[in-house]
Amino acid sequence: MKANGLGDISEATVRETEKGEFYFLVRSIQGRESRVVLPEVVVEAAEKLPWPKSMRWANGSFRWVRPLHGVLAVFDGQPLEGRIDLGSDTAITFQGRSVGHRFLAPNPFEVTSFSDYREKLRSAKVLLDTDERKRVIWERAQELADSRGLALHEDADLLQEVAGLVEWPVVLMGTIDKSFMDLPPEVLVTTLKAHQKYFSTLDRKERPAAGFLMVANIEAGDGGKTIVSGNERVLSARLSDARFFWDQDRGTSLESRGAALRDIVFHARLGTLADKVERMGTLVGELAAFVPDCDEEAALRAARLCKADLTSGMVGEFPELQGVMGRYYALHDGERETVADAIKEHYAPQGPGDDCPRAPVSVAVALADKLDTLSGFWAIGEKPTGSKDPFSLRRSALGVIRLILENDLRLPLTQLIERALDAQSAADRDSASAEVVAELMTFFADRLKVALRDKGVRHDHVAAVFALGGEDDLVRLMRRVDALSNFLEDDDGSNLLVAHQRATNIVRIESKKDGKVYDAPVDGTLLTEQEEIDLYDALALAKKEVDTALAAENFVSAMETMATLRRPVDAFFDRVTVNSEDAGLRINRLNLLSAIDSTLSRVADFTKIEG
Repeated sequence: MKANGLGDISEATVRETEKGEFYFLVRSIQGRESRVVLPEVVVEAAEKLPWPKSMRWANGSFRWVRPLHGVLAVFDGQPLEGRIDLGSDTAITFQGRSVGHRFLAPNPFEVTSFSDYREKLRSAKVLLDTDERKRVIWERAQELADSRGLALHEDADLLQEVAGLVEWPVVLMGTIDKSFMDLPPEVLVTTLKAHQKYFSTLDRKERPAAGFLMVANIEAGDGGKTIVSGNERVLSARLSDARFFWDQDRGTSLESRGAALRDIVFHARLGTLADKVERMGTLVGELAAFVPDCDEEAALRAARLCKADLTSGMVGEFPELQGVMGRYYALHDGERETVADAIKEHYAPQGPGDDCPRAPVSVAVALADKLDTLSGFWAIGEKPTGSKDPFSLRRSALGVIRLILENDLRLPLTQLIERALDAQSAADRDSASAEVVAELMTFFADRLKVALRDKGVRHDHVAAVFALGGEDDLVRLMRRVDALSNFLEDDDGSNLLVAHQRATNIVRIESKKDGKVYDAPVDGTLLTEQEEIDLYDALALAKKEVDTALAAENFVSAMETMATLRRPVDAFFDRVTVNSEDAGLRINRLNLLSAIDSTLSRVADFTKIEG
């Protein structure tokens, strides 16, 4: 009563509910007009809207991503009455007008509706819709490229970024000085994209072409000639820097650069990059035995050189080219192509859209890099929490999973994690190795569920196989999961799952009631009904056949054997009374029900399966 401001309980009403009679307080709250409520909503939204980076300006305390000059707020054709206080007696009053392009159409205009706003902005040289700006940019860029017999280098991320930088996109085409065309293609593309936000082009043989496309935010009186000329000069300066790094870096071999890695800290508690390279070498030696056709000598060489390009001038200027430049420098030094390719590919895959290495040496080095990173950060207790993953450990784990599954590698993941932990001599460990291994394997299981969910595989099927424990061969695990999923899609499998749940529920309830566990061997002499005799015989035969199939890794056959249990299990439940008045028969039948679970659990933990 006090919380709701009631002076007397008689002010409440009594209502009958499923749980009895309760007091209810009924209040009639008078609504307010939208024109009154909306300004409050707008102000609250503006004040609470989060920005990764925000700023204050003038003398106010209000924070926003950029200084606010006005607030357009129109409802039902008329401006709303409201204001946003910036602090220090400064405020911005809501208004019914806006402005267009700051150079091409700076004069304000009145707004009466959203459609009116959109069309007047277009007339004022501003395209409001991002998708429309992207379409305009891409279509015009393709037209210009086609006019020179070139093709655009597709880059969705760059298109999205550029579309967010301009209001009135005007696409122009420039030319790269031919003296720079012998630079590595990746250097050209990265210089154009990272520094200048230009789109690169390809010739008919899909080689880098001398044309590039820029997007201006203004219509120039000379058709853009001055803009193009200025951008060509800026680009030449950028490419001159790249040329300098390219020439200078090749004067020093990758192998000699390894010494400089001792001065680069990988992590304060995990040592330097030189320490990481040494650990990777140890791991590669282990991994080479599990990667078919892997040349261990080449893998060790690639592991030794794979981080050396991080000390080069080119990678210092363009971090995106790590690995890529290492390959070029390795080939320049006369290293084998398999070694050079592994240097380039050992960072991959870095995301779901990234290609996974296939070459054995590349696979071994990529696995060594990621397993060293994961084991190291787990050893010092630096694990992902919630949405925070500053060291991209989830990405590394998914990379390991893809490398194993897409290359069909039969390797003992637990053993390799143990070896990786043993190599972390510099790590100030937060917990024992066995505990870290268990936690890291659980992390892999979670990441595998995420990866498979995207492919339509149910996470509970993965959990049902993982729950058996002792399985760290991801390829074999996936075969079990596939066989289980196919089994449960069949009527025999789904019905057997229901019967299993019924059996485990009965055993659980009776165990709780009796205070004892029913998991003793079934006494064959106490089997009196034909249906329980048939079930007992079927379970014994199934256990033998399943064990044989599992030993041969024939998981489909194991599931087919499980399917044969459906009929004897159904018949048992139809004809046999579990809770017999005879205590001996009851205990024996409960043990028989428990045997259903123990038999099925040889292929998966069916209690983990949902539904």
